[in-house]
Amino acid sequence: MNESTQSVYPTSTSRTPRLSRVLNLWDLIFYGVILISPIAAVPLFGVIQELSQGHAVTSILVAMGAISLTAVSYGRMAVLYPSAGSAYTYVGRGINPHLGFLVGWAMFLDYIMQPILNCIIASLALQRLLPKVPYFVLSAVFLAVITYLNLRGIRSTARTNQILLVFMSTIITLFIGLAIQYLFAMHGWRGLFSIRPFYNPRTFSFRTVATGTSLAALTYIGFDGVSLLAEEVDNPRRNVLLASVLVCLFTGVFSGLQIYLAQLVWPDFHTFPSAETAFMDVASVVGGATLFNGFAGMLVLTSLGCGLTGQVCLARLLFCMGRDKVLPGIFARVDEKRSSPTYNLLLIGVLAYAGALLMSFEQAAELINFGAFLAFMGVNLATMREYYFLRRAGQRRRFWSDVLLPGVGFLFCLVIWLNLQRPAKIVGGIWLAVGLIYGAVKTRGYRTKPVMVDFNIDF
Repeated sequence: MNESTQSVYPTSTSRTPRLSRVLNLWDLIFYGVILISPIAAVPLFGVIQELSQGHAVTSILVAMGAISLTAVSYGRMAVLYPSAGSAYTYVGRGINPHLGFLVGWAMFLDYIMQPILNCIIASLALQRLLPKVPYFVLSAVFLAVITYLNLRGIRSTARTNQILLVFMSTIITLFIGLAIQYLFAMHGWRGLFSIRPFYNPRTFSFRTVATGTSLAALTYIGFDGVSLLAEEVDNPRRNVLLASVLVCLFTGVFSGLQIYLAQLVWPDFHTFPSAETAFMDVASVVGGATLFNGFAGMLVLTSLGCGLTGQVCLARLLFCMGRDKVLPGIFARVDEKRSSPTYNLLLIGVLAYAGALLMSFEQAAELINFGAFLAFMGVNLATMREYYFLRRAGQRRRFWSDVLLPGVGFLFCLVIWLNLQRPAKIVGGIWLAVGLIYGAVKTRGYRTKPVMVDFNIDF
């Protein structure tokens, strides 16, 4: 690695271009809602119901509490490092550079799993519409389409995201209205209000709810993207923190409403034709074939948009790592005609196809959470260290905000992480072991600075 990349965490006083602070609080909230997606809980509904034994709403809300506390830590760290918006930097500068590298390595697993998860969701939804077409064919077609589009240099745009947001909001709002109408017609006002989605004494167990929560947390993945805009925000000390928390709260409440109604419409979680596409069956009950097809189309289009972005993001990340000698030089090769890392895109397409055939939806989702929650725990610990133990001159120690809040956030995240399924822990543990070995080789037994993993890629 050349000398220019040896400074792993540049100081805020270095001469770098500055962006205009033009974004307000509502800009950040809108951005965060789009990033997470207003239908984030829809693909998870059936699987969470089975894991939690009928307590999907409770799992969603418990996860909201854990993530909201962590969002406070992200917001506070963004105040200290407003131009570095990722967990690996917060942990690297707040605790230790080598731990920061391991957090970055864990986050890399998230990037790898995203195209796989999107392929699984889209293929399962398409299979409900085209049951005679084999799953392996639908997966191949889906990945071939996004790989072809990315090879041609076509990327998701802000307008595409806005169109998808309008479409998703329309479908989910239609579902909410029809579900309320259906429940009222069936049972009157009594049908709209029940504690059973929150607590069913016949099936409730802290262990099953914790297991459901470990998957439900995927609903909120992406909230930390708000901190990436810290350098462009007016009054970042206030707005980044507020926006991060409000995005989590809005997502939890709105997702909770969707799942609450779905549980009332279809209370028996043992009878789903397919757990991964259970929400489509609920939609068919309240809206018939039209809403069933609408949800299928919504899941496919959303997966297509996320798949395009996820594949190109990972391809560029591999390019950056190859260019900086973190990975072999072949990853830095670019098609001069299309200015695209062709080999990386093809490799990701092949790996994603293999992953979609070998892994279940639940396994891919939990592997994303494996890396994400390691990062969340690290950020909570970094917040405690920076604000309480390494306080700046003139800064007062405040036990409530500097220790208790991030400490509880850390414990919440730890409990969720520990309740991930065993296969996710095994695969994630192997991935971390590889990262430890790789980091040791690159840093000569952790005696030099760790290699730089640049997660803030300019597309």
